[in-house]
Amino acid sequence: MKFRKLFRLIFTLCIATTVNQANAQGFLKAKGHLIVNEKGEKVILRGMGLGGWMLQEGYMFRVSNLGQQYRIKEAISGVVGPQKADEFYEKWLKYHTTKADIDSLASWGFNSIRLPFHYNLYTLPVDREPVAGQNTWLEKGFALTDSLLSWCKANKMYLILDLHAAPGGQGNDLAISDRDPSKPSLWESEANQQKTVALWKKLADRYKDEKWIGGYDLLNETNWGFEGPKDTRGTAENKNAPLRKLLIEITEAIRSVDKNHIIIIEGNGFGNNYRGIFPLWDSNIVVSFHKYGNFNNEGAIQSFLDIQKNYNVPVWLGESGENSNTWFTEAITLVEKHDIGWAWWQHKKIGINNPLEIKLTKNYQDLVNYWAGKGEKPDEEKAWKTLNEFLENTKIQNNVFHKDVIDAMFRQVQTKETKPFKIHLLKNALTINAVDYDLGRQGSAYFDKDTASYHFTPGVNTQGNRGRMCRNDGVDIYQAKTGDYYIGHIEDGEWLQYTINVAKAGTYKLNVKASSKDNTGEISLNINGTNLSNSLSNPIKGEELKLYSLGNVKLKQGENKIRVVARKGGFDLKEIQLN
Repeated sequence: MKFRKLFRLIFTLCIATTVNQANAQGFLKAKGHLIVNEKGEKVILRGMGLGGWMLQEGYMFRVSNLGQQYRIKEAISGVVGPQKADEFYEKWLKYHTTKADIDSLASWGFNSIRLPFHYNLYTLPVDREPVAGQNTWLEKGFALTDSLLSWCKANKMYLILDLHAAPGGQGNDLAISDRDPSKPSLWESEANQQKTVALWKKLADRYKDEKWIGGYDLLNETNWGFEGPKDTRGTAENKNAPLRKLLIEITEAIRSVDKNHIIIIEGNGFGNNYRGIFPLWDSNIVVSFHKYGNFNNEGAIQSFLDIQKNYNVPVWLGESGENSNTWFTEAITLVEKHDIGWAWWQHKKIGINNPLEIKLTKNYQDLVNYWAGKGEKPDEEKAWKTLNEFLENTKIQNNVFHKDVIDAMFRQVQTKETKPFKIHLLKNALTINAVDYDLGRQGSAYFDKDTASYHFTPGVNTQGNRGRMCRNDGVDIYQAKTGDYYIGHIEDGEWLQYTINVAKAGTYKLNVKASSKDNTGEISLNINGTNLSNSLSNPIKGEELKLYSLGNVKLKQGENKIRVVARKGGFDLKEIQLN
């Protein structure tokens, strides 16, 4: 979409957030179980993680087979050479996240940013240091952070620094920390640990007086077995002594230069295993946990509610997301009920479950296929053209804006009310794309039997939007060869609501454009809360799209809500037509 159009959409979705965003005051502090500002006012952090900018993970860009960032760079070098690969990454850092991105996130309602950073933008790896045991500081990372902080300050947003890729790498999930398993990890190298401590001291000294730095997230998602080789993910550890020791050492280094900022800690087992970490060693600590793919009930977060209560310490959902809109609304509602703020993951990638989507082009897909061993190697000229096309698509003005994601994270947390996804005005005739159903919660704007992914819950195999196209609700949206979107995998009892404005009250013919491979499908209507007797009771026949009449409907002048109900599923729906 065009840049101006994008920003018109942005500002129509501006959220009237609390005093915590507009009038934030001073350094954030831990006070009992709350995070407060300098006036002692409660602050609920509503944040976004900038995943993919300073640290790439393969899944974000459809190259999961490559995994770590260093391997992605090697693959790029393999098609365009090392010099152009370096140029690619310079442009990547310039294009991916800009002031326009931060301005947009602020306008949508976010009051904080979590920056997942890679240590190698700030200092050299230990095996490349000219003098062993010393630290060479690189200006690039600090300059990027300075720019980001200036954009956050302009928007009165807190910036939380998150060491996502520590020297050597902190876990066995290699892509998370860009870890090279042929080299000593963070936990296998004293030099890597010393460099980690030194980096945090350097950052703290640089930003000690910056009140819009919200806190220091010391070490992202350790997943490491300290007590035995079998626990590769760190979820079964009972002592976590090396992790506690390093967290204390980092804290002491920070406090030697910075007495002001919150220290944010994460447990082992991807941030959630805190056995052996307590008691806490500083009075200004926030305990972070991460939440993905489980149910959104109090049982799912009970261990952290216990920490919040028993230790009288603030708890923060430091990373979550990668799911459907329904899951987003439920998760945010759950944690805010308990005075817990959050930071979502992530603001853009290829895919629909984030505010901004990087478009997937045929040329890039061909390159991905080659890297996966499923296609021919492109020549250098074509590969470089493809990579530059991809770089252009990372810019916010070329991203696809998913207003449904923002609506789910903010408005839908507060209300069950629906609103139009698009303006549908009926004068003489109107065609509505089926995918343009209303914005709103499951059960209010639509009903689907499978609305979210619970991939970390054994025995639960739901997916949400099975087509993974267009919108991030539970509704299953697919793309035809023509490029048009349609709704498929429709099951018995599912429905979609469309709000339309009618210029003149009257009786209108209502048709649907649909198809069915299995010659099934029965549709009924609900108009303004009333179930109508007229329906399409004969099966929808044939794989070709055809118009099917549901008869005449009476519509009042002004706003009308039409629900298209699948009395029997098994069909695909493309359009609703009124004339």
